[in-house]
Amino acid sequence: MASPNTPRKHFSMLRGFHLADFFTLGNAACGVAAVFFSMLYMASQSLTHFYAAAAMAPAAFIFDVLDGKIARWRRQHSAMGRELDSLADVISFGLAPVALGFAAGLTGGWDWVAMIYFVCCGVSRLARYNVTAESLSEGGDKVAYFEGTPIPTSVIITGILAWLASHELVGQTIYGGAWMIASWELHPFALLYVLSGTLMISKTLHIPKF
Repeated sequence: MASPNTPRKHFSMLRGFHLADFFTLGNAACGVAAVFFSMLYMASQSLTHFYAAAAMAPAAFIFDVLDGKIARWRRQHSAMGRELDSLADVISFGLAPVALGFAAGLTGGWDWVAMIYFVCCGVSRLARYNVTAESLSEGGDKVAYFEGTPIPTSVIITGILAWLASHELVGQTIYGGAWMIASWELHPFALLYVLSGTLMISKTLHIPKF
């Protein structure tokens, strides 16, 4: 039987959210919408759905930028906010680009491997960032640099896919064609996910954070 205080606990959690956290949730919402639009495209083959899925990436990026700026402006940094940001980024810049790639025709066995690797790299990079953020900030308000490329750079892949779709180079005619390796299909375009994932987990690549 639920405790009479249960509703109060839920409201207390909501009161614990800062303004920046709601923008982070906007980021996550864009990522989920991108996955839905990708599935709609597979059912309808309407480029409108494909473009809508791709458009969610820059929309999520805007929310991602704004939540950081608002948190610094209001000086409201929290461990929960950092975790929310990472979870939202996994959806919008990890899972959503993979869903769009699958919808675009990257359905071969090796394509799966490439895109699973990409998502795992993104998750690992975000986890490493959260663990090391305090030491990297050196007592300041913000981290001075990223180790490896930030996961939002996957918007580049989404943008390329949207450009390919506009030139009818997705689906059976996806750019680069396909190779058969050990009875599994690999579309060379999927290697872009491998490259992106590898750059994300690099510890030697330092990118200034502005």
